[in-house]
Amino acid sequence: MIPTVTLLQKFSEFLKILFPILITQIALSLMTFFDTNMSGHASAEDLAGVAIGSSLWVPIQAGLSGILVAVTPIVSQLIGSNQRSKISFNVVQALLLSVVVSIVILIIGGLLLNPILDLMSLEPYVREVAHGFIVCLSTGIIPLFAYTVLRSYIDALGQTRFSMMITLCALPINVAINYLLIFGKFGFPKLGGIGAGVASAITYWCVFLIAVLVIRIAKPFRQDQLFSRWHSPSLQKWGEILKLGIPMGFAIFFEVAIFAGVTLFMSNYDTMTIAAHQAAQNFAATLYMIPLSICTALTILVGYEVGAKRLKDARQYTKLGLGLALALSLCTAVILLAFRQSVSALYSSDPVLIDLIAHFMIYAAFYQISDAIATPVQGALRGYKDVNPAFVLTFISYWIIGLPVGYLIANYTDYAAFGYWIGLSTGLAVGAITLLSRLLWVQRQAIHFVPSESK
Repeated sequence: MIPTVTLLQKFSEFLKILFPILITQIALSLMTFFDTNMSGHASAEDLAGVAIGSSLWVPIQAGLSGILVAVTPIVSQLIGSNQRSKISFNVVQALLLSVVVSIVILIIGGLLLNPILDLMSLEPYVREVAHGFIVCLSTGIIPLFAYTVLRSYIDALGQTRFSMMITLCALPINVAINYLLIFGKFGFPKLGGIGAGVASAITYWCVFLIAVLVIRIAKPFRQDQLFSRWHSPSLQKWGEILKLGIPMGFAIFFEVAIFAGVTLFMSNYDTMTIAAHQAAQNFAATLYMIPLSICTALTILVGYEVGAKRLKDARQYTKLGLGLALALSLCTAVILLAFRQSVSALYSSDPVLIDLIAHFMIYAAFYQISDAIATPVQGALRGYKDVNPAFVLTFISYWIIGLPVGYLIANYTDYAAFGYWIGLSTGLAVGAITLLSRLLWVQRQAIHFVPSESK
């Protein structure tokens, strides 16, 4: 990363950081897409089982990854304030913390998985697939969270193209193993949706090992010597990471878990409705990679500028990010509405299921716009290390407003299952407004704490 002067230079630097992040996020999303898509072609029951398994796993994975992503603003501000010598210690402590977090989740998950599934009204085979998917996937939790730390470090240095290349290497591995294990090709066992969990776990190990290799040999990372120095566990540093990371993780968890919560409510409907909901949500999640990528880019660039006390530049990057996110979201919403039938056909060959997916796609198109505001704003707030209010605002918006509204519409109107998606759109809109108000307040307050020439 380099200091910029003109708006054109900032836009160029923003795109330089953003583009590899976007490719990385799309590739990561495509792994889930292929899990869902290929399971759907195995059977509607396999698709439903993967949907339930994903709805339980994804919020936990996203929330805990959000805690570890605290490495990004920590490292970016250290670079902006010329304290690079402290990076190695911070990253190693985050790696150690990631292992502890992984072990805790494995223990808790092992105790709670069956009771949770038992509470749901699932067909026997759907429950079997959901259980097997999660158990197999859990064998890759430790490398997944460790890679989250390494990727956050790589991105914070502005070397986002390396994250992109690592993820692009992993994508064909995931697809190939899915093909072999879901459908039982070339003598491999036919595992259906459970095979998607095995494929994900193997991919997590591969992506972690590739990241370790890249950090050891690539020039941009050598001076930090991450794996050349041993740092003893520091509870104090873990506390600092958690103080910043837990609010970030909770904010992400509340946002992602609302979709999982809706999926769990969907278990009261028939298998076709569950499958259609999951397919539409999966494609919407792929489109979500655009504002999510802009969110990450803003965390890096705003954190760098705030660390260097260049608050005017931080505000300009924020405006660029929000403007780009909003413009792209309008484009994706229009495209989704125009081609929803064709998109739906990617998930199934069953005409009835395709029509049901297409109906869900209509609602998915509308919350793209709210996501385009709320998500990048959270990225900017993380760059300022202002994270505590965000998780409170997301909790209120999604869980106190969005989910209850969806439940009422779904159960007391003719919209039925589609009512939950109306609730999602309502919660996201409230979140966008409240988070943007918080960001404007933080920017005004920051001006009072730096010299006038830095403003």
